[in-house]
Amino acid sequence: MLSKESKTLPRISSEYYLCIRMNSTNRYFLELKYKGTNFHGWQKQENAFSVQECIEKALSTFFRQSIKIQGSGRTDTGVHASHQVCHFETDLEIDYYTFIKGLNGILPKDISIKNIRRVKPDAHARFSATERSYLYRIINQKDPFLNELAWCSYNSPDIDQMNLAAKQLLLAEDFESFSKARTEVTHFRCKIKSAIWERKEGELLFHITANRFLRGMVRAIVGTTIEIGLGKRKVEDMTSIIQAKSRKSAGKSAPACGLFLSQVKYPDEIYLD
Repeated sequence: MLSKESKTLPRISSEYYLCIRMNSTNRYFLELKYKGTNFHGWQKQENAFSVQECIEKALSTFFRQSIKIQGSGRTDTGVHASHQVCHFETDLEIDYYTFIKGLNGILPKDISIKNIRRVKPDAHARFSATERSYLYRIINQKDPFLNELAWCSYNSPDIDQMNLAAKQLLLAEDFESFSKARTEVTHFRCKIKSAIWERKEGELLFHITANRFLRGMVRAIVGTTIEIGLGKRKVEDMTSIIQAKSRKSAGKSAPACGLFLSQVKYPDEIYLD
């Protein structure tokens, strides 16, 4: 777990301010990755330490002024991200190399800043995204190096049956059956562009891309397709599950530890550099 010391971010050296000068307000996209094991998800909340809160504290420490961020989407407790995006605004001009080095020096080891890019004033980390991708990892034997980064399962599901079921997702529009019951969305429509299982070097990997995802959606899909692969459900059941529009009709959610937000895409025209 994150220590009390890691939650209280260090004071930054004055050397980081040598590369910053006053300018008009600019909006920036931050590209980052994080291991979600020790965080209570992305979203800032009371009485729980989140990825969003940690980054906002680090940015505020770096700039010596309050900085708020908006992420491309939420990840649940224990879910990771190999590519997450958020935006923030500042009236200071940034030297990118110094900024990335300085911010990574403030952040705990579980979060890493990969890149920063200046974007148009109306570019939005959440609403400007055109598609998002997730990866789910399953390992078939105990591995101390992947203990918190994959679901360890000794079963041998039929990947061909799982892929037949996954193909049916591409024909659907409403995914209420795979959404957590308590959610703030106004509709459950998503457009899944690809969904495929692959077996690779002792792992089962699930890749899925869509324009948007609902809370708990990927883990519910993984759990359901695994049940089909194990013969607990039939491929044909996927259609009735989708049509039921009830979370109770789908399978049990897969553990959070195996899930990664792996990519968020945006139109090229939103970037200014």
